[in-house]
Amino acid sequence: MELNKIQTIAFDADDTLWVNEPIFTNTRLKFEEILKSHIDANSLEDELYQTERKNLEIFGYGIKGFMLSMIESAIELTKGAITGQEIQQIIDLGKEMLVHPVEILPGVRKTIKALKEDYNILIITKGDLFDQENKIARSGLAHHFKWIEIITEKDEATYYEVLHKHQIDISTFLMVGNSLKSDVLPVCNLGGRAVHIPFHDTWQHEHLTENDLVNQKYLELKNIDELVNILS
Repeated sequence: MELNKIQTIAFDADDTLWVNEPIFTNTRLKFEEILKSHIDANSLEDELYQTERKNLEIFGYGIKGFMLSMIESAIELTKGAITGQEIQQIIDLGKEMLVHPVEILPGVRKTIKALKEDYNILIITKGDLFDQENKIARSGLAHHFKWIEIITEKDEATYYEVLHKHQIDISTFLMVGNSLKSDVLPVCNLGGRAVHIPFHDTWQHEHLTENDLVNQKYLELKNIDELVNILS
């Protein structure tokens, strides 16, 4: 992969710059504890995901949509037997997620500081506007980025709009993220460059099959701090 022409580097936020999915996983486990007195919680992960997926077009991505999907799933799966007190517990789980400390991943601060000296760097992240703005502000990283884009979906059309907005030539653009589906493939399909940095916990919605990756060219790194070396 040729990287000598790169001028602009965009970073995904959740699970690329800071921890995100484990917070959802831990909340889902607590949700299962709330429901276990009503139903067999063994299949709850898939049931909840199906509700989340159905609601994406209505609520979008993020904690608030996840919380509403938990409440809807709880009502449906218990056939209305869930109590008001238990629904309040689910709401409280969502509130806990919204104020959870932002845990910056290893190597991120050092890498961002090093790259901003030679490149235009930005964040491109999807999710709830208020929640993402809040996390970016609390991260202490915002001042390093030239632009911050919070979008509703990461697909080819949206990346094209962001690049056009900032007058970025796709041939000089590099996207860095943990999701092949959202961060890597759409950019590769537009003719750009992408770096995949896998994260140990990935949402079911972001999973791909091997067939999805046939003939796709991207770079995979173990850690974000390798990025400086491969660019230099």
